Amino acid sequence: MSKETIQRYYDAFNAGDIAGMADCLSDKFVHDVNEGDRRSGKEAFADFCAHMAECYRETLTDMVVFASEDGTRGAAEFVVNGIYLKTDGDLPEAKGQDYRLPAGGFFTLEDGKITRVTTYYNLSDWIQQVS
Repeated sequence: MSKETIQRYYDAFNAGDIAGMADCLSDKFVHDVNEGDRRSGKEAFADFCAHMAECYRETLTDMVVFASEDGTRGAAEFVVNGIYLKTDGDLPEAKGQDYRLPAGGFFTLEDGKITRVTTYYNLSDWIQQVS
């Protein structure tokens, strides 16, 4: 079930379906953002997703999903294919730049729902691609 839940989460991401992503999450969900602060709860997650959709258009490809035998932990490796739409805070100015970035996510699951996702990618690589 863990691999299926993680795949469903990323399928919803690729469809731009924030509600579908949130449906995969536990009520005690926490989100550890790459080089960012921890966000707790589905509402904070939805706010983060709305901000990301405003600044970036991304599709994930080359996805490989892993899960522990007991179904409590999982991971995914993928490539982020994106367009930088709107300048995000102190990051470089957005001018519609394309980028392609290897990334990964780590998951904790309970009762078929995601309780934690931690996302990693190389920020300096991304900055070089869009600068």
